[in-house]
Amino acid sequence: QVQLVESGGGLVQTGDSLTLSCTASVGYYAMGWFRQAPGKEREFVAWINWTGERTFYADSVKGRFTISRDNAKNQEYLQMNRLKPDDTAIYYCVASSRYYSGSPDPDGYDLWGQGTQVTVSS
Repeated sequence: QVQLVESGGGLVQTGDSLTLSCTASVGYYAMGWFRQAPGKEREFVAWINWTGERTFYADSVKGRFTISRDNAKNQEYLQMNRLKPDDTAIYYCVASSRYYSGSPDPDGYDLWGQGTQVTVSS
Protein backbone atom coordinates (compact mmCIF):
# COMPACT_ATOMS: atom_id res chain seq x y z
CA GLN A 1 0.00 0.00 0.00
CA VAL A 2 1.35 3.40 -1.00
CA GLN A 3 1.78 5.66 2.00
CA LEU A 4 3.76 8.62 0.62
CA VAL A 5 3.75 9.99 -2.92
CA GLU A 6 6.08 12.78 -4.04
CA SER A 7 5.49 15.14 -6.94
CA GLY A 8 6.89 18.37 -8.34
CA GLY A 9 10.33 17.28 -9.47
CA GLY A 10 11.75 18.31 -12.80
CA LEU A 11 14.52 19.99 -14.75
CA VAL A 12 15.36 23.58 -13.83
CA GLN A 13 18.22 26.02 -14.22
CA THR A 14 20.61 27.35 -11.61
CA GLY A 15 18.89 30.00 -9.52
CA ASP A 16 15.38 28.75 -10.25
CA SER A 17 12.78 27.73 -7.70
CA LEU A 18 10.84 24.51 -7.38
CA THR A 19 8.30 23.19 -4.91
CA LEU A 20 7.97 19.52 -4.06
CA SER A 21 4.81 18.03 -2.61
CA CYS A 22 4.24 14.85 -0.65
CA THR A 23 0.77 13.40 -0.22
CA ALA A 24 0.26 10.93 2.61
CA SER A 25 -2.46 8.32 2.95
CA VAL A 26 -3.10 9.38 6.54
CA GLY A 27 -1.73 11.89 8.98
CA TYR A 28 1.73 11.25 10.41
CA TYR A 29 3.87 12.73 13.11
CA ALA A 30 7.28 14.03 12.08
CA MET A 31 7.82 14.35 8.34
CA GLY A 32 10.82 15.37 6.30
CA TRP A 33 12.88 15.15 3.16
CA PHE A 34 16.05 13.30 2.24
CA ARG A 35 17.89 13.24 -1.05
CA GLN A 36 20.42 11.12 -2.86
CA ALA A 37 22.65 12.41 -5.65
CA PRO A 38 24.49 10.21 -8.16
CA GLY A 39 27.59 8.69 -6.59
CA LYS A 40 26.74 10.06 -3.15
CA GLU A 41 25.18 8.69 -0.02
CA ARG A 42 21.68 9.56 1.07
CA GLU A 43 21.63 12.85 2.97
CA PHE A 44 19.23 14.68 5.21
CA VAL A 45 17.50 17.80 3.87
CA ALA A 46 14.85 18.95 6.36
CA TRP A 47 12.27 17.80 8.89
CA ILE A 48 9.13 19.23 10.50
CA ASN A 49 7.22 18.11 13.57
CA TRP A 50 3.55 17.18 13.52
CA THR A 51 2.28 20.64 14.50
CA GLY A 52 4.59 22.43 12.08
CA GLU A 53 6.07 24.45 14.92
CA ARG A 54 9.53 22.93 14.75
CA THR A 55 11.72 22.68 11.67
CA PHE A 56 15.34 21.85 11.02
CA TYR A 57 17.48 22.10 7.91
CA ALA A 58 20.76 20.77 6.66
CA ASP A 59 23.42 23.47 6.46
CA SER A 60 23.62 23.00 2.71
CA VAL A 61 20.02 24.13 2.19
CA LYS A 62 19.34 26.41 5.15
CA GLY A 63 18.17 29.82 3.97
CA ARG A 64 17.19 28.47 0.56
CA PHE A 65 14.70 25.68 1.32
CA THR A 66 11.51 25.86 3.37
CA ILE A 67 9.61 22.85 4.67
CA SER A 68 5.93 23.08 5.55
CA ARG A 69 2.89 20.86 5.99
CA ASP A 70 -0.88 21.00 5.74
CA ASN A 71 -2.33 18.39 8.07
CA ALA A 72 -5.88 18.96 6.81
CA LYS A 73 -4.69 17.71 3.42
CA ASN A 74 -2.11 15.23 4.73
CA GLN A 75 0.51 16.99 2.65
CA GLU A 76 4.10 18.08 3.13
CA TYR A 77 5.96 20.58 0.97
CA LEU A 78 9.52 21.59 0.25
CA GLN A 79 9.96 24.99 -1.35
CA MET A 80 13.39 25.19 -2.94
CA ASN A 81 14.84 28.54 -3.96
CA ARG A 82 18.13 29.55 -5.56
CA LEU A 83 18.72 26.02 -6.75
CA LYS A 84 22.25 24.91 -7.54
CA PRO A 85 23.64 21.97 -9.52
CA ASP A 86 24.64 20.39 -6.20
CA ASP A 87 20.93 20.13 -5.39
CA THR A 88 20.49 17.61 -8.20
CA ALA A 89 19.24 14.41 -6.61
CA ILE A 90 16.30 12.13 -6.07
CA TYR A 91 14.24 13.65 -3.28
CA TYR A 92 12.40 11.37 -0.87
CA CYS A 93 9.52 12.26 1.38
CA VAL A 94 9.75 10.56 4.77
CA ALA A 95 7.43 10.21 7.74
CA SER A 96 7.18 8.61 11.15
CA SER A 97 4.09 6.60 12.05
CA ARG A 98 4.99 6.80 15.74
CA TYR A 99 5.23 9.87 17.91
CA TYR A 100 8.51 11.46 16.90
CA SER A 101 9.79 15.02 17.12
CA GLY A 102 11.97 14.73 14.05
CA SER A 103 15.65 14.14 13.42
CA PRO A 104 18.30 14.16 10.68
CA ASP A 105 18.72 10.43 11.39
CA PRO A 106 17.06 8.42 8.61
CA ASP A 107 16.39 5.61 11.09
CA GLY A 108 13.85 7.85 12.78
CA TYR A 109 11.50 7.57 9.81
CA ASP A 110 9.80 4.29 9.01
CA LEU A 111 7.94 5.44 5.89
CA TRP A 112 9.57 6.50 2.64
CA GLY A 113 8.19 7.66 -0.67
CA GLN A 114 9.39 6.43 -4.05
CA GLY A 115 11.24 9.65 -4.79
CA THR A 116 11.05 12.44 -7.35
CA GLN A 117 13.96 13.56 -9.52
CA VAL A 118 15.22 17.13 -9.30
CA THR A 119 17.82 18.15 -11.87
CA VAL A 120 19.47 21.57 -11.80
CA SER A 121 21.43 22.48 -14.91
CA SER A 122 24.28 24.96 -15.13
